[in-house]
Amino acid sequence: MNTVAFYDTKPYDREYFERAPDVSQLHCQFHEFRLTAETVASVNGAQAVCVFVNDRLDSACLEQLHLAGVRLVALRCAGFNNVDLGAANALGLAVTRVPAYSPHAVAEHTVGLLLTLNRKIHRAYNRVREHNFSLSGLVGFDLHGKTIGVVGTGKIGRITAQIFRGFDAEVIAFDPFPSPDWAVRHGVTYTDFAAMLARSDILTLHLPLTPETHHLLNERTLAQLKPGAHVINTSRGKLIETGALIARLKSGALGGVALDVYEEEEGIFFEDHSDAVLQDDELNLLLSFPNVLITAHQAFLTREALGEIARVTVGNLLRADSGNFLDGTLLTSPRHNCE
Repeated sequence: MNTVAFYDTKPYDREYFERAPDVSQLHCQFHEFRLTAETVASVNGAQAVCVFVNDRLDSACLEQLHLAGVRLVALRCAGFNNVDLGAANALGLAVTRVPAYSPHAVAEHTVGLLLTLNRKIHRAYNRVREHNFSLSGLVGFDLHGKTIGVVGTGKIGRITAQIFRGFDAEVIAFDPFPSPDWAVRHGVTYTDFAAMLARSDILTLHLPLTPETHHLLNERTLAQLKPGAHVINTSRGKLIETGALIARLKSGALGGVALDVYEEEEGIFFEDHSDAVLQDDELNLLLSFPNVLITAHQAFLTREALGEIARVTVGNLLRADSGNFLDGTLLTSPRHNCE
């Protein structure tokens, strides 16, 4: 594997990939635009492409990649809902990901979002910069003694739960595939999803986007939440039905919402739109609520995570010819050395 076309890259991507171990064995072409069926001609002879969460690798895009001689699609993220894995498998394309670049980064950002929203730190910061030292409207609540509902107890969910236990909060969890030994060690109690909605003062989502989890929080399930509950999502935007979330916010049923992801973030997040009129009415409305805090998909953005993303991705790119990919990274069963 010699030439790799990178898509949807930012300066920090390039910085960490250019210093990754053994990257000198690759010829890297960095593109700032996203990979789609319309931009696939830009692969320009590359044998592999490296993509991120908002690149769109549907069957049409994958077919063109295959015809162009691409043999590997390397995701530099954990999620893979933007790739048609069935089509990739049928075409003999290897698809890899980075399953655990830094679960601490996302878990810590989750807790940071809640603390900022609850204690109004972002609002206090802006006030003080304008020499307004009033405390009116900045009242929050203790996390101590509150009930935190953690949906999904993979690596990120487990670390998030453990951090919240450090606040001496009660942590309950829901996962179709629970980890009972871990739960006992850390004082976490598993429960069913309906009971979690009814009991949680704070509900935080840590699960992948699949057909089963799409709009997990919708009009029906949001209505089951404890009145005044806070919702946090640092996983995938489409886990929450945005229209239903806005309706609950307008009714005053929710205490607050903290999002690092958004249902229609493609084409908005990771870009500077400060000189333009934002055309997404639902996002504009969310940004207008005083009890909503949004960051632009930055939970992963730590030095440690960027370094691990580059290390694992480059390692898989260098192993593509042998098919000996790093453990846990391969998503398809490709035909190696295919025509």
